[in-house]
Amino acid sequence: MRRSVSLAEVAVGTVSSTPTSINLAGVAVAGIVRNADQFRQGEVRRTGADAARAAAEVQGLENIESAVEQTGVYTSIVDFEAGLQALLSDPTDGPLRAGVLEQGRTLSETLNVAASSLDAVGDGLRFEAGEGVENVNRIASELARVNLRLSRASDASSDQTAQLDQRDMLLQELSQYVDTRISFAPDTGVVTVTLGGPSGTDLVNGGTTRSLAMATAADGTISFSLDGTPTAISSGQLAGKSLSLTQAASTRAELDAIAAEIVTTINAAQAAGVDLDGNPGQPLFSGTGAADIRMIAANGAAVATAPAGAGANSRDVSNLEAMRSALSAADPAGDMDTLLFGISSAVAGRRVTRDALDSIASTARVALQAQAGVDLDQEAVNLVRFQQAFEANARVMQVASDIFDSILAIR
Repeated sequence: MRRSVSLAEVAVGTVSSTPTSINLAGVAVAGIVRNADQFRQGEVRRTGADAARAAAEVQGLENIESAVEQTGVYTSIVDFEAGLQALLSDPTDGPLRAGVLEQGRTLSETLNVAASSLDAVGDGLRFEAGEGVENVNRIASELARVNLRLSRASDASSDQTAQLDQRDMLLQELSQYVDTRISFAPDTGVVTVTLGGPSGTDLVNGGTTRSLAMATAADGTISFSLDGTPTAISSGQLAGKSLSLTQAASTRAELDAIAAEIVTTINAAQAAGVDLDGNPGQPLFSGTGAADIRMIAANGAAVATAPAGAGANSRDVSNLEAMRSALSAADPAGDMDTLLFGISSAVAGRRVTRDALDSIASTARVALQAQAGVDLDQEAVNLVRFQQAFEANARVMQVASDIFDSILAIR
């Protein structure tokens, strides 16, 4: 923050008999002035918090997209359906039956990996959010200490100016994590920081602070509180992490629904038919979601292609056709495609928002820098101007000295 010296004229009386006469006697340093604009500083904090939220959300959504897309769940569903289609051509063929079993096992494993990857993304986001909460509490404690020092500092002193600079730096750092409502004491510069909007709770008030805490719900989403009072955070990195975790929970729920749909559909079709040995069909899959779905059939003969009552080695594929029809009606591949498209669309949309908010925040920073920052070029010009003024004054003094010497030399 650029500082300027505030100067005041010094005036003294001339003669005691004329006390009303004023004689200007130069200037004196009245204090140190910070070239700070609270409105522009507030804009930098506000736009910076919005940009930080958008950046954190985009990063989280990109990780979610990678966790679901790169595991290949959609491809494994399509391959499993293709294996059932191929088995229609020869329901007693061992390699075709083994292929269905392996494709089903691959499907279950990719769903397991996708669920595990989503869990890892959620763990990472919660860890980062926890670090953010710790940083907020640290900054709040430092602000409280600065407030105490400001309340004791002399007005317009260098110590007060240094503390005000420290205060503004901490407020700027805090805005990267949470949205804040700031108010300043007009006489001392002591700051009050409120979270949760105008009706929120004070995080810092004078020399006292409240502790920000994070709670994790059963679905992995997070919420915040100040000394037990629920607090809504709408900007900053913590808000971005929270939004990402909400999306992760939604994605995980949809993935679990797809896995449960596959298990229910295939096992119901199995129960309606008989396997290659003529025995009643047994479940191919176990589990209730993406994390615990398993292929439990021992060999390809377990696939119930024939209807109930058919004998061993039956070539009747009516139950296999019913299985395929039920799977087609459930359409897990379509659901997975919709899930992937939704995540990709969200990422693309948030990137546009992030770039726009970054541009707005950058403009606010440039405006503040132009008003309150140190311009090295301008300072260099001022130095040259001061040097020239000093040289001119030195020349005047030299001329005056020469004239005085000349007068003294006159006889």
